[in-house]
Amino acid sequence: MTDRTSSPAYRGVVLAMMLLVYTFNFLDRQILGILAGPIKAELQLTDTQLGALGGIAFALLYSTLAIPLALLADRTSRTWVITVSLAIWSGFTALCGVAGNFTQMFLFRIGVGVGEAGGVAPSYAVISDYFPQHQRARALSIYSLGIPLGSAGGVLLGGYIAQTVEWRTAFIAVGVLGIVIAPIFRLVVREPARPIQTGDVVPVSAVFGILAAKRSFWMLALGAACSSMCGYGVAFWLPSLLMRSFGLDLLGAGQFLGGLLLIGGVAGVLLGGFLGDAMGGRDKAWFAWVPAISYVIGMPLFVIGVLSSSVTFAFALFLIPQALVYVWLGPVLTAVQHLVPPQMRASASATFLLINNLVGLGLGSWSVGALSDALTPTYGVEALRYAIVAALGFYLLAGLFMALAGKALRKDWVAA
Repeated sequence: MTDRTSSPAYRGVVLAMMLLVYTFNFLDRQILGILAGPIKAELQLTDTQLGALGGIAFALLYSTLAIPLALLADRTSRTWVITVSLAIWSGFTALCGVAGNFTQMFLFRIGVGVGEAGGVAPSYAVISDYFPQHQRARALSIYSLGIPLGSAGGVLLGGYIAQTVEWRTAFIAVGVLGIVIAPIFRLVVREPARPIQTGDVVPVSAVFGILAAKRSFWMLALGAACSSMCGYGVAFWLPSLLMRSFGLDLLGAGQFLGGLLLIGGVAGVLLGGFLGDAMGGRDKAWFAWVPAISYVIGMPLFVIGVLSSSVTFAFALFLIPQALVYVWLGPVLTAVQHLVPPQMRASASATFLLINNLVGLGLGSWSVGALSDALTPTYGVEALRYAIVAALGFYLLAGLFMALAGKALRKDWVAA
């Protein structure tokens, strides 16, 4: 790297720009959840169809295209891949605002997924190249703040625009903003120096072969997938639950979930990064054990909150588990980066995300919606509440997988 790009100040600028892009990644991804009510009414959809829009429509190509796009990023320019991806997913987000039926909305959501496929894995690799090993968990945690910040922005901005104007305007507004940011990102963020020369080819079979032989990779990937089934499912359906079972309007639901994400989510992501660097620095097993403990503590508090009848009580109960279920991001993402040599990091991240997103993102919101439809004849308007409670059991399974990953990380770790 040049002196400028290796300075702490410039690394901070890079991380801030990466965070901004990731915030839009989740803003565009999660805005559908707060807009589910008016979209369902206007397009006459079922909960199962809404769940498909929030899950498999997005996850199908998002997950599978992530690997070839990560390979392209590893062989060419990661920053260019991120820039073009941002422009594409923002454009399709804007198009969601003109959808006239389920099929059109489904296709536009696929387009959002196609664009976002090229954003995350190359970003992990860029950050890992810019920051030294002892700072990576914290750096990746700061980057991961885009998840609660983007999700909160989606529900707050989406809810406000939908209630004061209309839901279509919300999609168009956030999509156009993302398109404007894309060229600014490319001008500011320079491609970091890498251990291999641009254009060197690392076959995907070589990357997967290294990962597949490591028990820690499978435990981390399955644990994250189970966690994401709950995380995406709850995030997508919680606004609808707040309106159906707690009596909030669209704006109130957005404020509830936005506050929850900004307070609990941000605290959890930062805590995970700090604990990952502090405890993982002494014993690599803690990169998996910290998330395992967090899931086991957080799950029962979530269940009590979902089953409560008081909005205030539910918000207070949700704050702690909302933080705990975000703890995994910094430690686990750092661990995945260290399962392969540096030149394979984007491809390794994409392989990890393939499993995580096909299972978690693809099935999370859809399974909760389908279960809600199935329970409706018995529980009526409260069916969604019990569908969410059932889904929360996957947090315990996530904790088990993470616990099993700990010891394997000690021998699978690649220092670089």
